[in-house]
Amino acid sequence: MDSRTSRAWVEVDLDAVRRNARTIARQSGRPLIPMVKADAYGHGAVAVARALVPDNPWGFGVATVAEAGELRAAGVTGRILIFSPLLPWDFAAVREVGATPTLGAPASIDAWIATGGGPWHLAIDTGMHRAGIEWHRIGAIAEQVRRHPPEGAFTHFHSADANDGSMAVQQDRFRAALAALPGRPSVLHAENSPGVERQGPSPWDVVRPGVFLYGVGGASGSVLQPEPVAHLRARVVDLHEVPAGEGVSYGATWKAERSSRIATLPVGYADGYRRAFSSRGTVLLNGRRAPVVGRVTMDMTMVDVTDVPCALGDVATLLGRAGDDHLDINVIAEEVGLLSYELLVGLKLRVPRIYLGA
Repeated sequence: MDSRTSRAWVEVDLDAVRRNARTIARQSGRPLIPMVKADAYGHGAVAVARALVPDNPWGFGVATVAEAGELRAAGVTGRILIFSPLLPWDFAAVREVGATPTLGAPASIDAWIATGGGPWHLAIDTGMHRAGIEWHRIGAIAEQVRRHPPEGAFTHFHSADANDGSMAVQQDRFRAALAALPGRPSVLHAENSPGVERQGPSPWDVVRPGVFLYGVGGASGSVLQPEPVAHLRARVVDLHEVPAGEGVSYGATWKAERSSRIATLPVGYADGYRRAFSSRGTVLLNGRRAPVVGRVTMDMTMVDVTDVPCALGDVATLLGRAGDDHLDINVIAEEVGLLSYELLVGLKLRVPRIYLGA
C-alpha cells in the first residue's frame, strides 16, 4: 500500500481538468487564462498548470506574487497575470518572477510606470466594487493610459451564475469604459466560469475559467456539465458497536435509535472535510451510501455502517465518484450551506494529493 493512501487522500484527475478546459474552449471559442490561484482551488497549481500547458493557454491567472513565483520555480514559462491589487513595494518582485500586474488605482498605475513600467492589464470595476477603476471614471486615467497603454483590460462579473440580467449590464458598462480609453487594449477579457457557461462564443479576446476546470458548474440555465476532478477518500480505521440510546462524537449530538455499527474515518475538518457535514453528510462505501453521524472532528469522522458491509481498511469516498455513484460537490455543498469553492480550497490543508492522468 502506498503510504500516502494509508489514511486519507485526494485523487486529482488531471485528464478531467484538461477535458473541462476543452469544454470551456469550445463554448467560448477563445484562448483560456486558466485560474490556478489558491493552489488551483486546492488541486495543486503546479500539477494543473503543467497538465494544461500542452493545450497552449494564453496564460495563467493567480492572486499573489508568491503564487506566480511557485509556477516559475516549477518551470512554467508562459504569461502569468496577478489579479489581486498590488502595492508599489510589490512591483520589484512582480518583475523578478516575470509576471504581469493588473492595476486600476491611478496611484498604482503611476508607481508601476515610475518604477520601470512593463506589460500590465487595466482592471475596470463595472459593479463588483472590489478592485479596479470605476467604469465611469476612466477619464481620470486617460492620460496615463495614453502615455503607457496597457496590454489588456478586463472586468469581473459579480453574478454571472444568476439569470438576473446583471451580466449584460456589466458588459455594457465595460464597453462604455473601453470606448472612453484613448485606444483599445489588445487583450480584453471578462468571463469567469459561469460567464462562459452563460454565453458563447465570447465577445471578448480571452476567457478566465476557474471553478469549472475543477468540476463545478452551475450557471443558471447552463447545459455545460464539467467532469468531477477531486475525489476525497479515507480508510475505515475503527469499528464500534453502539447500543441504542448511546451518543457518538463530541456533545453526543447524535444518538443511536437502534443497535448500530459505527465506522471511524481518519479525516476531519483539518483535512478540509468541514464540520458542517456533522450528521448531515454522506459517504460512499462498498457500493452503498452511509450517513455521517455525530460531529465531524478535527481528525476523524464517524459514519453509520449498520447496513453497509465493511471491514478495517476499506475505502470510503467523502467527495467525488466511486463506481457508478457520485457525491456531486455542488449538491453536497448546498445541502450543508457551503460554497463548493470553500470545500475545494480546503482540500489542500493536510491530505496528500494523488494525481491521475496527464
